[in-house]
This record gives sequence, structure tokens and C-alpha cells, in this order.
Amino acid sequence: MSDLAGKTADNLRKIRENTPLIHNITNFVVMNITANVLLACGASPVMAHAVNEVEEMVTFAGALVLNIGTLTDEWVDAMLLAGRRATELGRPIVLDPVGAGATRLRTGAAKRILAETRVSVVRGNASEILSLSDGISGGKGVDASHSVNEAAKVASDLARSLRTTLAITGEVDLVTDGERVIRIYGGHSLMPLVTGTGCSATALVGAFLAVDPDPVSAAATALAFFAAAGKLAGEKAAGPGTFMMLLLDALYNLAPQEVEDGCHFETN
Repeated sequence: MSDLAGKTADNLRKIRENTPLIHNITNFVVMNITANVLLACGASPVMAHAVNEVEEMVTFAGALVLNIGTLTDEWVDAMLLAGRRATELGRPIVLDPVGAGATRLRTGAAKRILAETRVSVVRGNASEILSLSDGISGGKGVDASHSVNEAAKVASDLARSLRTTLAITGEVDLVTDGERVIRIYGGHSLMPLVTGTGCSATALVGAFLAVDPDPVSAAATALAFFAAAGKLAGEKAAGPGTFMMLLLDALYNLAPQEVEDGCHFETN
């Protein structure tokens, strides 16, 4: 973990060289955005959620991304089927508990996925992550009502309890598996103003997990890459609309060495 910036560049190179297939069962709002983000970084996205194909599809994938943003009972079933099969195959799983804590459906689905599959990384905002701990209320819809610093106070204990790696995103991102704690700096203030940036970060974590077997390293380096691209896009954008286009360009054009030079981590 002593050279996370170099590891970020190395993981990006591996994605672009190997073009891993990332199986997404994700929400209607962000399907197009997250697919384009994965393509821009060098991965290959597939958006497959039919219950009669997800188990087969996940056998081809380097990672499985489960995003509960627009749930139905059938989609929960599809996520569990794919997640159990990915667990059997040893494929990494990323869970994005969008809006967990806001409704029983969302919170219950997230907790079922964690209980019935082996999730490598949970990526969410502070309120979504905190909702996975019994007795802590979640956020307002899909937005956070807690800060990353508030979540950091219980994140290590929660990661150990859930036996997974937590990636909590906000003004400063935090990744922990209960032992290691990494903060990632960067990004831009326009990022929360575009629907799908958080979900895109989750998809990128999936891509990085496909080439990096260490969930902490994969999550931290994925978020660092996304932060570097966000900073570059934000410096040129006139507003949220141009920001999203420029973000895709940055994800596509950033060279590994530029990413390495632009990463900012703090470990403890």
C-alpha cells in the first residue's frame, strides 16, 4: 500500500490492456452513463438483469456490479441469483446500496445481498453505508444526510462486522476493510450535480476489481482515478452539462502517468 499512486496507474494499464467484462445489474437512471464510463476507462460493460440469464452472464464477467437504485422484487431476485453464482465462481462483487435507509425495500435488499453473497466492496455515500449498521438511520432518498467524517467514526467496525471493504464517497473519499484506512482527495464540486457520478464510481470499482484482487487497493485506486478525471473535467466545464461530457473525455484520455501524478492519498 506504500505506492498507491503507482498502483492506480498500473491498474488502469491492466484494464486498458485486458478490457474486462463488467456485468452490471443497475438502475434505469444511470445505465447509459455508467456504460459509457466503463467504456471510456477501457472496460467492457454489459447491462443484463433478466432472471433467466444473469447466472449465465456472470460466468463471462470479471466483476459483478449490483446497484439497487430502481428496485423491483424481480430485480432483487436477479441480483441474488447473479450474486450467488458470482460467489460460487469467485468473481468479485460490488454493491451500491442506493437510497438504503430510506425505505424498507432498499435497506432489506442491500442487507440480503450482503448476507447471501460474498460482496468485495460496498460503495455508497455516508448515509447509505451507515444504514447497513443496525440502529443507524439512513439518508433522505438517495442523497446523504451524514458526512464522510461521521461515517468514518464507525466505518472500521462496520467493515469488520459486514466482512467487506467499504468505500464511502463524498468531498473526501474513504476506503476501509476494518484494518486499513485510506482517504482519497480530489474530484470537483460539480460531481454531485450530475446524476450518476456515484453510480459511475461504483462501476469503476468493479473494473478495477477485475484486475486487482485486493478490494482495498482496487477501490482506492478506482476512486483516485475517478477523482483525477473529475478534477480535470471540472477545471474546463462551464456547468453540469459540459462537465459530464468532459468527464468521459478525461476518463478516456488520461494517461497512466498523468493519473499517477494526480493522485492524492492519505493512509493510516
